[in-house]
Amino acid sequence: MAYKDLRAFIQILETKGFLHRIKMEVDPILEISEITDRASKSPNGGKALFFEKVKGSSFPVVTNLFGSFERMCLALEVNELDDVAKRIENLLNQAPPKTFFEKIAMLPKLIEISQYLPKYIKDAPCQEVIEKDNPDLSKFPIIKCWPHDGQLTTEQRAESTEHRAENEGRFITLPMVFTKDPETGRPNCGMYRIHIYDKKTTGMHWHIHKDGARHYEKYKKLGQKMPAAIAVGSDPAVIYASSAPLPESIDEMLFAGFLRKSPVEMVKCITNDINVPANSEMVLEGYLEPGETRIEGPFGDHTGFYSPAEPYPVFHVTCITHKKDMLYPATLVGKPPMEDCYMGKATERIFLPLLRLDLPEIKDINLPMEGVFHNFAIISIKKSYPGHAKKIIHGIWGKGQMMFAKLLIVVDDDVDVQNLSYTAWRVLNNVDWKRDVVISEGPLDALDHAANWPKYGAKMGIDATRKSREEGMMRDWPEELYMSEEIKKLVDSKWKEYGF
Repeated sequence: MAYKDLRAFIQILETKGFLHRIKMEVDPILEISEITDRASKSPNGGKALFFEKVKGSSFPVVTNLFGSFERMCLALEVNELDDVAKRIENLLNQAPPKTFFEKIAMLPKLIEISQYLPKYIKDAPCQEVIEKDNPDLSKFPIIKCWPHDGQLTTEQRAESTEHRAENEGRFITLPMVFTKDPETGRPNCGMYRIHIYDKKTTGMHWHIHKDGARHYEKYKKLGQKMPAAIAVGSDPAVIYASSAPLPESIDEMLFAGFLRKSPVEMVKCITNDINVPANSEMVLEGYLEPGETRIEGPFGDHTGFYSPAEPYPVFHVTCITHKKDMLYPATLVGKPPMEDCYMGKATERIFLPLLRLDLPEIKDINLPMEGVFHNFAIISIKKSYPGHAKKIIHGIWGKGQMMFAKLLIVVDDDVDVQNLSYTAWRVLNNVDWKRDVVISEGPLDALDHAANWPKYGAKMGIDATRKSREEGMMRDWPEELYMSEEIKKLVDSKWKEYGF
């Protein structure tokens, strides 16, 4: 049964012993972050944290909600993350109907999908309190994550007439940003960090490759203000769907409905025509002026380094709505493992069927946490012909956000890519560095700091599969060492007799 809202999920975490309450007062400036970082790096991701008293605010803060495989499974209401992939695979495997009876047979699936479409309501919990006349972000417990976050230069401070030291470096780190395509009306939701400038002005950190940025460029060409809304704190499926790398044609809220097996209730904003999840804890309504930018950052990012301060669009808050007893959820990103790593692993499992649509020879994929999402991928394939692995390498680089992958390693289908030790052994034994390495140039993640130019640089693919004569291998490929099953069974039967 779908979670009613975020606090229903928190209640489950507490019931299962996965939540730790901190009753003493804590500072949202760095102190919450340090506590959260230590919890995140504890065995199995530590516990979710509930900060009951936050300095300077009457609202509590929750962090590390999704920071373990167990909590991620609870968030999506599955036993294993692969369960979601199996549901998606089942839908994708439906062949186009040819006969009348086949069409009839497909109706239940079509009806099932239609049941996940967003549901629009008028009265919503997120609008219990409406602050339209004088919205003020400073009263909310928005955290500062790392010491140099949002650090202005002396010149920037002198130029800013609205700068307030207490707001410097605060970021909304778990936002759901809702926009609408001005041409098609198609909605989008993405997770882009929000830099707090003052009580009613923020930065909007969307990269050029994101759908929100594309919408903004269309408004710029039209010379029109862009309406937008930032929701904070919905149920877990909605939060996760906001971060998912979906194709532009798929509504994130439909996907959230699919995940939670129940439609997401949406409500129209008070001051613009944007719809947001009705169960949100807080919503910031506002607009972006075409062409208006301001320095955003620096920010301690999920790469483990500070992303630089650069000009980004400015979001003007026209109204703040929230629940009376609001909870403020936040996340901390940085050197892995962190909470977002587990969200990334969920994406790895859930979106595997979509990769297989065009590349059915893929057996499995591993996005190691150390690769900070899409920077590093290990793919196992059922190899069928010479050059097959290199075809996969180029194919993966052509798949959405996988174009950012700096390192792709392709192995045979008998390699368990989730076993990094065994995989590394196979790779290092199977590779001839002159023959098996592919170097390409293309788009990189905007957060990548190693390339000579922003957003563009080199990436590498490695073919670590067995090589055939057709691929230029002049020797027979050796047989891997395995003990015979007969001897293994014999030793199994005598194991206790050996004194173990």
